[in-house]
Amino acid sequence: MTYCVALQLDSGILFASDSRTNAGVDHIATFCKTKVFEHRDERALVLLSSGNLAVTQGVINILEGHRRIDNGQPTIWTVPSMYDVAVLVGEALRELHRRDGAFLAQSNIDGSASLIVGGQIKGEEQRLFHVYPQGNFIEASSDTIYFQLGESKYGKPILDRVVASATNPIEAAKCVLISFDSTIRSNISVGLPIDLLWYPRDSLRVGFQKRIEEGNPYFTMVRNGWGSGLRRVFAELPNPDWMI
Repeated sequence: MTYCVALQLDSGILFASDSRTNAGVDHIATFCKTKVFEHRDERALVLLSSGNLAVTQGVINILEGHRRIDNGQPTIWTVPSMYDVAVLVGEALRELHRRDGAFLAQSNIDGSASLIVGGQIKGEEQRLFHVYPQGNFIEASSDTIYFQLGESKYGKPILDRVVASATNPIEAAKCVLISFDSTIRSNISVGLPIDLLWYPRDSLRVGFQKRIEEGNPYFTMVRNGWGSGLRRVFAELPNPDWMI
């Protein structure tokens, strides 16, 4: 399983992904689920992936191959809008399903994959899309400013309570790490390292990337502080006086 999240804020877009993949409890591995496509000062695109690893790697290879082969077709490096980038990602997903879907189904293997793609192309605003396994997609808005992939239910409550479009990126990153800690604590299929990436609005280049490994001092502090804070607030709440 996977946990990925992307937040579209007034000041930019924050991306985060775990890096655990598993095919059963005896086969657990680490793979980066964040992919950057950057042409500085012209476009900066970020892709987060969840689902069948062979399919998501295939999608990335299709998108990267379009850069090497100049066949006159639109590519992620030439299309004029983030909407067109989302279309290309969806088309790559469908291409993989047409090629491999029947063979995976014969072996009862789930070949589904979902992706988040966001960033900015010169001449338009930053945009964020959630691409579904069927290749269709939706776009983030002022009402829905973030998307999640994979094991989302444990980390969603803290995002809903804290994050708004005006949240500054430092507080948003702290909230996202708490969201990851809650997910990791409740689901063994999600785990460290966590890859964080910040894209500042209108910069047309990646702001920072950070990999948070096991034992990271800040993440350890957040994990311990959040846990003890929850226990303290719980203890301070009055007991229900109707339970006697």
